[in-house]
Amino acid sequence: MTLTALCPGTFDPVTNGHVDIVQRAAGLFDGVVVAVVENPAKEPLFPVAERVEMLRESLSGLANVEVESFSGLLVDYARTRGVGVIVKGLRAVSDFDYELQMAQMNRHLGEVETCFVPTSPRWSYLSSSLVKEIARFGGDVSGLVPEQVLRRLKERLA
Repeated sequence: MTLTALCPGTFDPVTNGHVDIVQRAAGLFDGVVVAVVENPAKEPLFPVAERVEMLRESLSGLANVEVESFSGLLVDYARTRGVGVIVKGLRAVSDFDYELQMAQMNRHLGEVETCFVPTSPRWSYLSSSLVKEIARFGGDVSGLVPEQVLRRLKERLA
């Protein structure tokens, strides 16, 4: 029996914290689907296709990881993929409060379990929102995002 997990997120842009969580999930599960959510209510810096491409580039060394996009409910996407486990990274207690509620709702709606992975202390302060804000004001985000993401951020915000 193989066990595949979903790592969902907006990934706008992908950070080294995201990469860390996916790498660790790839060591725990037979397969990992990184699921980039297409949320029309948000105005991302990068279109979904570019976020998928950045993730594929950033995770290319992981043979058991694939990257796709989806829209709609995560539990519906999990059902179509035949996946029963969601992996979520937690940076702080505030993340847990929100993610626990989502995990319980996903369990109620689709009988999908959630596995929480604590973020490495090295990346516990890191978020895509902070990266974008720093980059917009000309700050240096090298070392916080993969090199190919850094290049795209500089191009997008030039």
